[in-house]
Amino acid sequence: MASDYAAIIFDVDGTLISSGGAGGRSWDHAARRLYGQEADITEFTDTGMTDPEVATEVFRYVHDREPSRQELSTLIAAYLWFVPDLVAASEGYEVLPGARETLERLGEQGMPVGIVTGAVEAACHVKLGRGGLNALLAFGGFGSDAPAREEILRIALDRAGTYVGRELAPEECLVVGDTPKDVEAAKRVGCPSLAVASHKYGREELAEANPTHLLDALTEPLPGR
Repeated sequence: MASDYAAIIFDVDGTLISSGGAGGRSWDHAARRLYGQEADITEFTDTGMTDPEVATEVFRYVHDREPSRQELSTLIAAYLWFVPDLVAASEGYEVLPGARETLERLGEQGMPVGIVTGAVEAACHVKLGRGGLNALLAFGGFGSDAPAREEILRIALDRAGTYVGRELAPEECLVVGDTPKDVEAAKRVGCPSLAVASHKYGREELAEANPTHLLDALTEPLPGR
């Protein structure tokens, strides 16, 4: 049973919600605003990359060199300028099947629930906010905390421990995500993982990453330890 865990930590994009491409359009708008050049991130990034990683790839795509820290911050700030309006206007936005019900059920059971996401915190709350999910999540680790997913997960674990009032061992916390990168980060940190099939990665592809558990959708019951 899911109640066997001390906390459950969910990825956001592709696991709880889909922004319907609003994130990608925000990066493209930012590149056009700052550099006068389009940047279709589907051409040069992979699903599961963090926002700092995506920003670095956008800059490389446009300038063919590495960004400075200030250049990266400027690009992320421009991206964040466009996120609220483009998420609000996205016709493809959806809370994914079973996500709301799962979060609500876990909350009713008293389970500490948080997020681990490559999105910077401001963008993440905008995306979750449209679906009314922010209030169902107690803590998180974000792309604005660290550039690499496993570092973000470690931060989320620390915050989970702060929330429950004691240090949590990685094996006590289930990490739920929809990409092989989510599974790999959980392995490196020492957490059990639950991979959920999505339109990006099907069950067979996720099985190759060897997650602890695998579901077709969050409409299915969460597994125990």
